[in-house]
Amino acid sequence: MAQITDPIAVFDSGMGGISVLKEMVRLMPEEDFIYFGDSLHAPYGTKTTEEVRRLTIERITDFIENKHAKAIAVACNTATSAAVAILRTMYPDVPLVGVEPAIKPAVFACDNPRVLVMATPVTLKEEKFHNLEALYDDQAEIYPLPCPGLMEFVEQGDLDGDDLDSYLREKITPYLDKNLTGVVLGCTHYPFVKKEIRAIVGPSVEIFDGSFGTARELRRRIETAGLLRADGHKGQVTFLNSSEDPDKIRLSEYLFKRKI
Repeated sequence: MAQITDPIAVFDSGMGGISVLKEMVRLMPEEDFIYFGDSLHAPYGTKTTEEVRRLTIERITDFIENKHAKAIAVACNTATSAAVAILRTMYPDVPLVGVEPAIKPAVFACDNPRVLVMATPVTLKEEKFHNLEALYDDQAEIYPLPCPGLMEFVEQGDLDGDDLDSYLREKITPYLDKNLTGVVLGCTHYPFVKKEIRAIVGPSVEIFDGSFGTARELRRRIETAGLLRADGHKGQVTFLNSSEDPDKIRLSEYLFKRKI
């Protein structure tokens, strides 16, 4: 039985989910959080769906059954697509959220929307994304852009180097003649390179990510379950990582403090 003082667990394939964690801490400052990055097995975005599903379910099961997490955020688009529906049937009483590309707000932000969706190859291949895209096909021009290798820049702490700039320009430049109205960051790693993306697409193109919406939804579910803390406790964040490299924890703490 979950206790109100139990922690919230946030899971990602590596460092990307820290962008979601930051919003959750801001919305729920009295909660304790455990953040787990599976950097040992990253990237998830180029693995098979079956492998991503296995890794995700193993970790979430450990969170719930051994670390007594009262709520779960799967802060990885690829893992959400592969495993969240199954996890909800396994743990129907646990407040659990995933993430998805913020296509809806990008579509409704203006008239005649033309939206570039940057995400991992697996996210863009999943049925979950195709169903989401189909909802807005008749209201917007949507351009899916697979970005294999982009999350690795964040995993390595390379957030503003020349190699990153070259990578982004090669990917995005072919779409600049589409007169884009929005760019959706469909991977939780990508907000950490938002400034570099902005430099390429220009100031008139709005950039969207789903971090705030995910945090708000988790807070709502925790409150509905009667598990939201309101006792003046100063929440703590614990960073864990499957990699034995101590730099992964240091990078996690740096990204958590870094302004996006």
